[in-house]
Amino acid sequence: MHIRPYQDSDEAQVVALWHACELTRAWNDPHKDIARKLRVQRELFLVGSVGDLIVATVMAGYEGHRGWINYLAVEPAQRNQGHASALLQRVEALLLEAGCPKVSLQIRASNKQALAFYRHTGYLQDEVISFGKRLIPDEAAI
Repeated sequence: MHIRPYQDSDEAQVVALWHACELTRAWNDPHKDIARKLRVQRELFLVGSVGDLIVATVMAGYEGHRGWINYLAVEPAQRNQGHASALLQRVEALLLEAGCPKVSLQIRASNKQALAFYRHTGYLQDEVISFGKRLIPDEAAI
């Protein structure tokens, strides 16, 4: 797998991948999430490709206190080949280069595969409660 920064021409494949990985929700328009990311730390949005096919993604950010990882996804038929680990290592290295001391992420409690993956890669469950408040509502995108 070749890891590279996201390019504008990747959008359709990335959104299709996120749908295949069941990461999209009606209240989060993936096209808008991509557009928002491209305005802030675009270099922390990576894709993994095999040939011309995008098989993995990761989106990260750092605001000076901690880094965040979102949309780590691997095409279901491409899983268990080290793609997620490779992307995670690359984006962690980029965050470390930026001086990021800690990385956080959120996983849906029902996503047992993701929970096992992150535990295997050294992530621990923080004893926190996650809150959220939508400031800009997205229209249904699915």
